[in-house]
Amino acid sequence: MHNATTRAGVRARMGRRSPWIAGAAGIAVAALALTGCSSSGDEDGGSATEKTTIRFLYATGDETWNAVVDAVVESFNEQSDTTTVQLDPLPAGSDYATALKTMDATGNWPAVVDMRDTLTYVDAGKLAPIPESVTELIEPEAVGTASDGNVYTVPYSALNGEIGLNIVYNKDYFEENDLDVPETYDDFLDLMADIAANGDAPLATAAAEVWPSDQLWKQLAAPYFAEWGDQGGFWTAAENGDATIEDLREPLQELLDITNEYVLDGWQSTADAQTTTLLVNDMAVMATSSAGIGRLNDINKVDADFNAGLFIVPSEDGSINVLKNAVNGDTAGGLAISAQAAEDDAEYASATEFLEFFYQVDTANLMEENGWLAPNIVAADEVERNTSIPGAADYFALLENPNLVWYENVSALSTFSAFNTFFRQARIEMQDGQSSIDDTIAKVQAEFDKTVAAG
Repeated sequence: MHNATTRAGVRARMGRRSPWIAGAAGIAVAALALTGCSSSGDEDGGSATEKTTIRFLYATGDETWNAVVDAVVESFNEQSDTTTVQLDPLPAGSDYATALKTMDATGNWPAVVDMRDTLTYVDAGKLAPIPESVTELIEPEAVGTASDGNVYTVPYSALNGEIGLNIVYNKDYFEENDLDVPETYDDFLDLMADIAANGDAPLATAAAEVWPSDQLWKQLAAPYFAEWGDQGGFWTAAENGDATIEDLREPLQELLDITNEYVLDGWQSTADAQTTTLLVNDMAVMATSSAGIGRLNDINKVDADFNAGLFIVPSEDGSINVLKNAVNGDTAGGLAISAQAAEDDAEYASATEFLEFFYQVDTANLMEENGWLAPNIVAADEVERNTSIPGAADYFALLENPNLVWYENVSALSTFSAFNTFFRQARIEMQDGQSSIDDTIAKVQAEFDKTVAAG
C-alpha cells in the first residue's frame, strides 16, 4: 500500500524528517504526459489540496535509464498527495554542459537536476544542500561533503566505478569462431585482428554525441592514468607540472590505430544508443558502452535471444584498471536540488520528498526490475538484485575479478569539465584525420594550461 505524505507533514520535517515507506505496485513503463498543477479532494467533496509541481531534468540516450526514470516518477506521482514530478528530458544528442549553461542563463532551473559539472555550479551557488533526511538513506561512502560541509549530489545508480565503461560482445560469435575474452591488451588486438580476418567488423563505437568518445578512450588510457594514483591522479599531477599531455601519447596512438583498423565506418555520426542495433543486427561483433548492465538490458529488449557478454579492455599485464566513482569534484555526477527551487519552501519540500522516495527499498527494487543497478542505500541487503538479464553475470563477475585494480583520477579544477569537453572533441578530430597526434597533443596541452591558469 502507498503511504501518502501531506504538505503539512513535509514542512514539519524540513529540518530532518524520518524516511517514509512508499510502495511500487501497478507500475507501467511509459512516457508521462503530466499537467502543471492538480488538486485532490476527499471522498465527501471536502476542500481540495493543491499539489506542487516540480521539474526533473535528466539526460536521455540510454533506453534503460529512460524507462527507469519513467517508472520511478510514475510510482512517486501515484502515491504523493502533495507533489507532482514533471519529467524534463534532455533530448538525446544534446550537449549537457551547453544545456546547463542555457538553463542557468535563462534562470529556468528545475527543482531536481541530473547533475554534471557539479563543482562549477556549487561554487556559483546554483545548487542547494541535500537535506540529511535524504543522505541518511544512502551508504556513507556513496556521498561526500563539499568544502563547506554540505552534500550537493546524491547517486542515481550503484557506485561501481567505471565498470560500466566496457565492451559488449556477441557470445555466440565468439563460440562459433573459437574466440576468447582477452586477458591482456595484446590479446585484445589479436581478437580484433581475428574478427577482421573473418571479414567482419570488430568494433562499433559512437561519436554523434561528444561524450561517448570516452567509452573506448578511458579503457585504453586507464593503465596510464592509474600510474599517477599516488600523486592524486593524472590531472592533479599535470596541474602541478609533474605530468603533461605528452605522457598520454601512447594511449592516444592506440586509440587512433584501433579506429583506423577495426572500428565500423560511420562512427562519427553514430549515436550511443545505436550501437545496440549495430550489434544485434550483426553489423559488428563488439560495441563500446558506458551504460553497464543497462546496455545489456537494452539488447535483451531488442532481441531476447541475443547472447550478450561484456568485458573491459585489459592492460598489458592483465590488470583491469577501473576508475573509482567521484563523490565530489567537477566530475562527480548525481541528483541535485537547485538553489532556485530552495527559494520556494513548497518546491524544496517537494524535491526533498521525491529524493526520499528515490532511496527507498521499494524504489530500488523497481529500478532493478527495469534493468538498472539501484543506488547504494543503507538498506541494500533488502534489495532484490536482477540477475536475469543475459550477460549480467559477466558484469557482477568483474566486481570480483582478482585482476581488478581501482584507481582515482579526479581533478580539483572547477573548470575541468569544460576542458574535458575540449579534450573529447580534439580526440574525435584526431581519430577523424582532421588533426595529427602531434597537433592534438599540443592544442590539448595549451587548453589545459589555460584551464589551470583560469582555475
